[in-house]
Amino acid sequence: MRLLTADHAKLGFIGLGNMGKRIAQRLRDHGYQLFVYDMNIAKAEAIAAQGGVVAKNILELAGTADVLLSCLTNDEAVQSVYTGPEGVFAGARSGTVVLEMSTISPEGSRKLQRHGAGVGVEVLDVAISGSTPAAEEGVLTLLIGGNEELFRAAEPIFQAVARQYFLLGGSGSGTAMKLVVNTLLGIGMQAIAEAVVLGEKVGLDRERLLEVLSKTAVIAPAHVGKLARVAINDYGPQFPLRLMNKDFQLILKAAAEAHIPMPATAAAFRVNSEELAHHDEGDFSAVLRRMEEVAGIADVHSASMTS
Repeated sequence: MRLLTADHAKLGFIGLGNMGKRIAQRLRDHGYQLFVYDMNIAKAEAIAAQGGVVAKNILELAGTADVLLSCLTNDEAVQSVYTGPEGVFAGARSGTVVLEMSTISPEGSRKLQRHGAGVGVEVLDVAISGSTPAAEEGVLTLLIGGNEELFRAAEPIFQAVARQYFLLGGSGSGTAMKLVVNTLLGIGMQAIAEAVVLGEKVGLDRERLLEVLSKTAVIAPAHVGKLARVAINDYGPQFPLRLMNKDFQLILKAAAEAHIPMPATAAAFRVNSEELAHHDEGDFSAVLRRMEEVAGIADVHSASMTS
């Protein structure tokens, strides 16, 4: 299989949300001819203004592109976009490549791969690790499952949007690894929230506490930037709370199916869900605000919230 370079592959992109629009623009900036579709036409037109082409519908997009990428919200959206009567598989030509970038269940990825194989479409699950700033800068980490030859052919696309990318195994391996990664991401944020509240309650200055904590070895790189935003009570969604909540559900479902207990994950999910019930448009780091409010830290109640 030849390399999927800008001069050999027309790309189609479905789902231009916070992550999708940034990834799509990176691909356009790297010279790829890009056709886009989103249910919100304004999002598609914003990419078109930067050199992309808006497709009228998914069938048109599928019939035009050599490679289709998608960044959607959940399993249901992915299955609808691909397997519906006017979906990708209904319109794609045999030999089309799909790079599916949504965080869905591993079984959902495998189901998509099997369906694609039935119509001559090759599918990789390409799960994304990284926030919106990383997407904008092209320094994401990609966790990939599927055929190794296709993985090698798609490397020029991966290099346009990611700092590093890894083939984990067969279909579903990429999304499985994403659940592993997001387990640590979500539990880590909850642990930080509890530790910060402890520090505040025993008399440490909040701003100084967060500053020093960010310089210690115990804070993962993914959480460092969160501490600077938390310091000014900025919980605007880089990685939305609702998506972390959805990922917790996928993680705990996979754990239940594997018959393994995940008590720390279950506890972090509970606090995430409580915060989601109060502020559904925040960042997943807003669990710190939830813990501060539960602890009765007075100045948090009057803190401004960036949406």
